[in-house]
Order: sequence, then structure tokens, then C-alpha cells
Amino acid sequence: MSIALRHHLEKTIDLTDNEFAYILSHFTTRKLRKHQFLIQEDDKVVNDYWVVKGLLKAYHTDDVGKIHILQFAMEDWWISDYQAYMNNTLATIAIDCIEDCELLVLSSANKEKLCGESHSIANFFRKKSNAGYVGLQQRILLLLNKKPQERYNRLFELTPKLFQRLPKTLLAAYLGISREALSRLSHP
Repeated sequence: MSIALRHHLEKTIDLTDNEFAYILSHFTTRKLRKHQFLIQEDDKVVNDYWVVKGLLKAYHTDDVGKIHILQFAMEDWWISDYQAYMNNTLATIAIDCIEDCELLVLSSANKEKLCGESHSIANFFRKKSNAGYVGLQQRILLLLNKKPQERYNRLFELTPKLFQRLPKTLLAAYLGISREALSRLSHP
């Protein structure tokens, strides 16, 4: 677990053994089973999660019960309800496990402490946050401007492994199309 996190961090910043050991000491571990909730709507959200193993989905259920998937997270990805996490408010989305999961957990307090003490870790989280914002903007623009086949092709281009791990109903929900429409689409 720790080796994977170190590799993840060192894609962005350089760390000594002592620095990494100190950073790692601020994380805890959590294991969840398939279909178990990590966060439910109206929960207090005080943690950010890094996926060591497994696959999760973040989603909102609207007033008529339709599920709108915002994000999937698999190994080497971060996930949380960032609105609630950053603003100290209650969750507006739910996150549950599509597969059994192992996570490294970083509390808001520990993240702030680490960022206050280390320019390099603050830089890491700034870059991750910026990349997440760019990805979200691209996703919104795809949903607004592109046809289902183009959205499908883009997702396949970016994350082909998801296609092997996701049920078709979740893939369709993420793309904003019906399960039937998904079956008519093909790989690029």
C-alpha cells in the first residue's frame, strides 16, 4: 500500500524516505466491501480517499430517483465529496463501492497540517486539484456538446480498463444515455 502511494506522489514531487514516512503517518487505511457506502448524502465529510485497490462511483440521486454518476475512481485515483470536504458542509453526493476496496484515508485536518508544513505536498495537492478541475470541465463540455458515440469514444480512449470492470448500466448512466443506447455504440 505504501509503495503504491509513494509512486503516486513521486509522479509529481520528489520525496526523501523520511519525508514519505512522515506523510504516510498522516493516513489511515479503510477496507470496504462491494456495494458498501463510503459516503452517503447528508453525511459529514472530513476525509479524502486514495484508492489502493477497487472501484467506486460518486453519484447524486435526483428527486425522481434517477442516478447521475459524477465520477468513477479506481486504483491510483482520489475520491471524496469535495464540495462537502472543502466547505465543511454535508454531503450532496453518495460514494459506494462497485468492487471490494482498499483505501488510504487523509483527514482534512491532516491534509491542512501536511500542506502547511511542506511546500512540496501543498504543490502536489494543488496540481491534483487543478487536474481534477480541468477533468470536470472537460466532462461537462463533453456532456453538453458531444453525441453519445463521441462521449463513449473519449471515455474508452482515456480509461479503457473501466470498460472491463463496469456493468453496462453504470457505464450508460455515466455517459448520460440509456442502457439500450449504449448497446448500439461500438469501440473506436
